[in-house]
Amino acid sequence: MSKEFVSSVMETVIARNPHEPEFHQAVSEVVESVAVVVEKNPEFAKAKIVQRMVEPERQMIFRVPWLDDKGEVQVNRGFRVQFNSAIGPYKGGLRLHPSVNLGIIKFLGFEQTFKNALTTTPIGGGKGGSDFDPKGKSDNEVMRFCQSFMCELFRHIGADTDVPAGDIGVGAREVGFLFGQYKRLANVYTGVLTGKGLDFGGSLARKEATGYGLIYYVTRMLEAMKKSWKGLNVLVSGSGNVSIYACEKAQQMGANVIAVSDSNGYVYDPNGIKLDVVKRIKEVERGRIKQYAAEVSSAKYTAGWEGIWTIPCDVALPCATQNEIDETAAKSLVKNKCFAVGEGANMPSTPEAIRTFQESGVSFGPAKAANAGGVATSALEMSQNSMRLNWTFDEVDARLKIIMNSIYEQCTKASEAYGKKGNLVAGANIAGFLKVARAMMAQGVV
Repeated sequence: MSKEFVSSVMETVIARNPHEPEFHQAVSEVVESVAVVVEKNPEFAKAKIVQRMVEPERQMIFRVPWLDDKGEVQVNRGFRVQFNSAIGPYKGGLRLHPSVNLGIIKFLGFEQTFKNALTTTPIGGGKGGSDFDPKGKSDNEVMRFCQSFMCELFRHIGADTDVPAGDIGVGAREVGFLFGQYKRLANVYTGVLTGKGLDFGGSLARKEATGYGLIYYVTRMLEAMKKSWKGLNVLVSGSGNVSIYACEKAQQMGANVIAVSDSNGYVYDPNGIKLDVVKRIKEVERGRIKQYAAEVSSAKYTAGWEGIWTIPCDVALPCATQNEIDETAAKSLVKNKCFAVGEGANMPSTPEAIRTFQESGVSFGPAKAANAGGVATSALEMSQNSMRLNWTFDEVDARLKIIMNSIYEQCTKASEAYGKKGNLVAGANIAGFLKVARAMMAQGVV
C-alpha cells in the first residue's frame, strides 16, 4: 500500500506543479516518511490529509516595480505562499535572491509547515520573497524595493493571519524597511514581522537563534554517540547569520571551526576561523569571504564554494542553501571520516546525499528539525510583542534550548514508534505531520 500511496500522491503533485523540482523533492521526502503513518491511521487516508497538505491554502504572485538610483524603473516578481494554518497563523521568511521562483517558495513553505509544528509553538507554515537581488544595491534602492513589495503584501498579512520574517537576502535592514511600510499602510503597530530591530519590538537572541539552535540539536546527536564538541574539526558552509552563529556556539562548546564559505568560494583556516574577522567582513562591510584570507595569514581562499566538503572534518554543518551537498560531496565527507551532519540551511542535502550518509552510519540531523531554532525564536518574539514585554537574552536562549531538546526528543520517539529507530529524517517528518494532521482532522474538511 505504501509504495502505491507514494506514487499516487507524487503523480498528482508533479502533474499539478510541473517544473518545480525543489517542491517535488521536499514533498517526496515527507510522503515517503509518513506513508507508514497513513497506513496505520486509515482515518487520515479517508480524509485525504496528505493530499490536502501538499496543496497550499493560498498562493500570491505579484508585480514589484521600483526606481533605482538612476531613476530607471525596475520590475521584479513577488511571491507569498500561505501553505497551512491548521495550528496557527502562517509563519515563514521572505527570501530575496535571483533564484527565487514559485517552486522554491512552495518547497520552503511546505517544509516550514512541519518545522513549525516541531517547535511546539502555535504557528502554521508559509514563505515568500522575490527574485530581487539586494547585493550591490544602495540602501535607498533596497528601501524603495521593500516599500513597493509591501504595498501588495500588506493586504495579505497580519499578527493573527500571516507573520513573515527574514531569510536569505533579508536581514535587519530589509525587515526595518518592510515593517515601516506595513505600519504606514495598515495604520497599526503589531508584531506582523519578526526579526525586527531591538528598538522597535525585536527579540534578543533572534539573530543568533538558528545557528545556536543547530548546535543545540547536533549536541544531542553527539551525546547519543557518546561524544562532545571538544576538539572536533567542523566545516560550516555559508557566512550569513546561520553560519556565523553556528560557528560562534560551536567554538564556545570547544569545537575547532576550520572553514566557512560564501557564494564565490571558501576559506580554510587550520588554526580555527577568527569569527571577529568574519563578522566584520560580513555584517559590517558586507564584503566577500575572500577578504578573510587577505587578512589572516594562516587561511587559504579557494574559488568555488563546492570544494569546502573535500576538507577532512568530524562534523559538517551545511548552512548556505538548498542542495549544496550532493552525492559526490557526501561521499567525500564519508571518505574523510565525517561522523555527523547537521543541516542549518533549508534542504541543503540532496536525497542521494542523505542516503549516502544514512547507509554509511553518519548521524544526520535534517533541516526541518535542526534549523528550527530561528522560527522558534520568531514565535517567542511574537509572544513578547503580544504581551508588550522584552525577555533577556538568557531567558530567550534558555527557552530556545528547551525547544531544540524537545524537537530532538520528538524526532527520536516518532522514529522509534514507527519502526525507524535512529532515522531522524523520518522522525522529524512523522512528528511534524502528526501534529498538523490531527489539527486538520479536528477542523473538518477546510
